[in-house]
Amino acid sequence: MVTLSEQIAKLKDKFGALISDPVEYRGEVTVTLTDCQEVVAVCGFAKRQLGFDYLIDISSIDNYGSDPRWTLVYHLRSMATGQEWRLITHVSEEKSELPSVLPVWRTANWHEREVYDMMGIRFTGHPDLRRILMWEGYSYYPLRKDFPLAGKPTDLPGIAFTKPAPLEGGPFVTLPSPAGAINREPRVRTVED
Repeated sequence: MVTLSEQIAKLKDKFGALISDPVEYRGEVTVTLTDCQEVVAVCGFAKRQLGFDYLIDISSIDNYGSDPRWTLVYHLRSMATGQEWRLITHVSEEKSELPSVLPVWRTANWHEREVYDMMGIRFTGHPDLRRILMWEGYSYYPLRKDFPLAGKPTDLPGIAFTKPAPLEGGPFVTLPSPAGAINREPRVRTVED
């Protein structure tokens, strides 16, 4: 069986300086792609030539205050060998878009929609890039670090609501308690808590 190190070496041979040396931490391997516009080519090679046929997840990190602002993390797995690794790429706030990997893995559909919905990062070439958790017309991206913890007032859609309702949120704190999990659950705390 080909080792993961040998697989990553093939990736580096193909894409050269676009691919960083692998970083291993606690048995997990991460590789950085320096040009996010090449993500489809790299992912296509990883799937077709290296056998990483399953996209586990796409997650995003807001590096608010830094440039580039966002980090996207693609979690890849080979179903045949059980090998897993992560491909990381960065997206600037000015551009805030990169190509969709939906042509490579159909499972990217909802992952990309969630990243768009929560962070506002657009995926060019995605055939149905619309909100998946928030409603259409919602003008904020709630997982961005500049989104206030206390939420923002908004008009919720639908006939069940007649007045603006706040999107309540933090500051979330957890208190130590021997009384059980319900008392330790993060929730909005009042002054009395």
